[in-house]
Amino acid sequence: MFLALSMLLPPANAEEGFFERGWTLQRDASSLRFQSVKNLTKVESSGFAEFEGGIDEAGNASIRIFLDSVDTKIDLRNVRMRFLFFETFQFPEALITAKIDKALLTDLPVLKRKIIPLTFTMNLHGNSRTYDTEVAVTLMSDDLAAVSTTAPISVPAADFGLDGGVKKLEEAANVVIVPSATVSFDFVFARNGDGKETVAEAETTPPATQPAAAKALEPEGDFDLDACKGRFEILSRTDNIYFPSGSARLDARSEPLLNSLVDIISRCPGLKIEVGGHTDSDGSAGANMRLSDRRAAAVTQYLTSKNIPAERIVSVGYGETRPVASNDTPEGKSRNRRIEFVVVE
Repeated sequence: MFLALSMLLPPANAEEGFFERGWTLQRDASSLRFQSVKNLTKVESSGFAEFEGGIDEAGNASIRIFLDSVDTKIDLRNVRMRFLFFETFQFPEALITAKIDKALLTDLPVLKRKIIPLTFTMNLHGNSRTYDTEVAVTLMSDDLAAVSTTAPISVPAADFGLDGGVKKLEEAANVVIVPSATVSFDFVFARNGDGKETVAEAETTPPATQPAAAKALEPEGDFDLDACKGRFEILSRTDNIYFPSGSARLDARSEPLLNSLVDIISRCPGLKIEVGGHTDSDGSAGANMRLSDRRAAAVTQYLTSKNIPAERIVSVGYGETRPVASNDTPEGKSRNRRIEFVVVE
């Protein structure tokens, strides 16, 4: 989040010009990390396995981060970050862009290393913010350059509407989380050879042909029992299954999460899954029981329409009988209106 800073490459030589032929990020030689703080004192460092980018000949820089590749080194923690925090089923990428002034780096071939200011824009979770920072640019050779943070960059969760995701993570892991992260990176860029695609050209490529980094760290094939149970518990906390008030008609906004659920059920063969509907305490107990029943049935119908065998799904309505929060506040009521997924056999 943050990567924009990678946009400052030096010229291969004075005759060619600063951005001649453009530059491409070298993923295997680069790193992108972020730190979070839990329970006031525990610092955890994580990163991303997949990102790409470059700088075109006009100095337009772009870096795309594939958020499904978030890497905390722990499988279920990665799943929580994807579904509860980044909501990658709806917002799979972050994009950082910057326009670099070549005048800032004209003396880099002589100095070899220089600290320069950088303004970059980050698009994440449907929101856009612009930041100012400083980066160190190191000329490693005529055709290689490194760009690194000089200090961690603070990114508040609220800037991108992620404060709700922080609360979900806190509840799922039973911890207190500082609602911002500090980001650092070390990027290496290589000058493009003749005929290489520039970043500007890459930006016009249809999304369907972009590199598929979704689930970069997700195990392939079927999940074991613990992984299945953990994933269903996490999906039950997303609050991304929507119904109009008093209705059992699924809102179209629910489809990205439900499609992810279809994939996970398909990779948990032999297991029967309960789809449980829950409501708050508004209205009569009988009406709430009937509404929760219909909502669970609507989700079940969606799953079976996606070729999940009907015998693998049990649909149950619990009404207002199993609250997870107080019904005395709007926030508590919102949490109680939910669909949960549980392995029953």
